[in-house]
Amino acid sequence: MEQHIRFPAGDVVLEGLVSLPEPAARTGVVICHPHPLYGGEMRNNVVEALAISLRKAGHATLRFNFRGVDGSSGEHGDGIAEIDDVRSAVSYLLQRQPFESIAVAGYSFGSLVGLRAGADDPRVDRLIGVALPIARRDASFLENTTKPKLLISGDRDEHSPLPALEALCARMPEPKQLVAINGADHFFRSREMEVADAALRFIDG
Repeated sequence: MEQHIRFPAGDVVLEGLVSLPEPAARTGVVICHPHPLYGGEMRNNVVEALAISLRKAGHATLRFNFRGVDGSSGEHGDGIAEIDDVRSAVSYLLQRQPFESIAVAGYSFGSLVGLRAGADDPRVDRLIGVALPIARRDASFLENTTKPKLLISGDRDEHSPLPALEALCARMPEPKQLVAINGADHFFRSREMEVADAALRFIDG
């Protein structure tokens, strides 16, 4: 079961849904939603699939709305201020339970923001990027982190084109994985659980 919560991120307050299994989970996962200006929020289909799959496997999860979305205060920060939102989500999760491992997973806009925050945060040790929008934004920061990284993309995703993603992955240091979902585009409609299954294998591996 998930609990609706609120937590501070600097001068704003964010809303989220947290699941803390009993007995306490070894791994906690912060999940970041896609672009707020295009309807992205924490109940997005891919975010929901990730949360359900990880929760059923016994992991703790926290999905939340970035600043300015629904019940979260503040205004959209173009992916800069939202980095602090992710860090604050990690802090909140660790305040609730002491985990052996913390992962950050993000979808589209949430993958860029989440992975950028997680790459620089020593408390985070695994990174999952779904549909990383490298056709629009720079993701070269991933070339500088040795944390375990999983990238997931549909082979029909024009925002996360597979050739560019493969080139990025080739430049990233190990450990790293790239999962391509055949026939899927940027939205993964009816393919959400394939994304979730790949993420779960990575977390449990």
